Amino acid sequence: MSGFKRFVIRGNLVEIAVAFVLAAAFGLVVKAFVDIIMSLVGKIGGQPNFNDIRPGGVPLGAFITALVAFMILAAVVYFLVVKPYEFAKDRYSASQEETPPADVMLLTEIRDLLARRNGSETVS
Repeated sequence: MSGFKRFVIRGNLVEIAVAFVLAAAFGLVVKAFVDIIMSLVGKIGGQPNFNDIRPGGVPLGAFITALVAFMILAAVVYFLVVKPYEFAKDRYSASQEETPPADVMLLTEIRDLLARRNGSETVS
């Protein structure tokens, strides 16, 4: 029973659950926005639903509708989520100088101490 408690309370599981709930809510928001854009496409082009297009009896319209909706969805996610996130990350993340790993720093220190002991200059 204690193993199950540790599994449920583990941080990763809770984080994944929160991410899943937020993703579902975000999906609804994006779908509503895509519906708005599809209705605007319909006002411009006549009808946002291409399901009735059947050249030679082949139901090509459903594919076209899904393709247009996917492209709009991808554009919405890219321009309203990915680009602002990248901008904020670049702007607000602390630019840290890359420090060498601890073992490299220790070896550098040893090299410098040996060089001073032998009376020569340090090599950088």
